[in-house]
Amino acid sequence: MSRIGKRPVAIPSGVTAEMKDGALVVKGPKGTLSLGLSNLVEYKIGDDGISVEPANDSKEARSHWGMQRTLVSNLVEGVTEGFTKVLQITGVGYRAAAQGKNLKLQLGYSHDVDVAVPEGIEIKTPDQTTIEISGIDKQQVGQIAAEIR
Repeated sequence: MSRIGKRPVAIPSGVTAEMKDGALVVKGPKGTLSLGLSNLVEYKIGDDGISVEPANDSKEARSHWGMQRTLVSNLVEGVTEGFTKVLQITGVGYRAAAQGKNLKLQLGYSHDVDVAVPEGIEIKTPDQTTIEISGIDKQQVGQIAAEIR
């Protein structure tokens, strides 16, 4: 029995959720995100929020239950608040600079390392050794942070 899956995901004001074309689409002040629906769980949009229930009593359905509820929660949090990761660069002479849609890193090589930033991700460098990565998709923000690291 999933303790996480039991709780419905609250939908704040200014956020709408609907199911269409096999996906859960959540729209909010920061943008729109969608999640492909799993056949192992059932999604219900009600007055108390979005609830997720296992479709049957199989072990596989129960194992997807909590994960799908967390993914739905990440959608709602992403379109309302967004996600941010902060990276620190440690090393003598190591620097980072945001240049448009690219991140330029000087990491002691004979050349600069350029990292292309995908659509929907914003990178800021408040100082030369700090990189702030922000966006509405938690998975994408974490993936870019891991690639830079």
